[in-house]
Amino acid sequence: MAYKAKAAPPVSDINVTPMADVMLVLLIIFMVVTPMLQKGVSVDMAKAENPRQMQDAEKEDAVVLAITRDGKAYLGSDRILLDEITPKVKDRISSKLDKTVYIKSDSRAKYGDVVAVVDAVRAAGVDSLGLLTEKLELRHPGGAGAAPAATP
Repeated sequence: MAYKAKAAPPVSDINVTPMADVMLVLLIIFMVVTPMLQKGVSVDMAKAENPRQMQDAEKEDAVVLAITRDGKAYLGSDRILLDEITPKVKDRISSKLDKTVYIKSDSRAKYGDVVAVVDAVRAAGVDSLGLLTEKLELRHPGGAGAAPAATP
């Protein structure tokens, strides 16, 4: 009598190992690409309690100047000298209806450097100037990390 091998019964469980591998690869890709998506130069901006939202500063064609803490100025992501700011900004805003220029400055930049950039931008005939800041996160009294109130 011949022995006939039986096939294993079909498995109805889903194999999630390949899906987990794909998800980890996608996570790594997003972690690598995300910093490259940042527009312009990264600076540690000053914090303000009540900043006004400036959604137009995040547009693709927005004119954004950045001032680093060592006094270097950048137009978008390109390094620019102080005497080049006026003609280059004038060229960028000449064909635009909204002639707003946004300046983001490092909180530790010298005040004189920021004023010099603002003067150069104003000399280009800018209608309005936006100074970009970050929102200051305030702690609520009685919240975590707050000092206990004094009793009389």
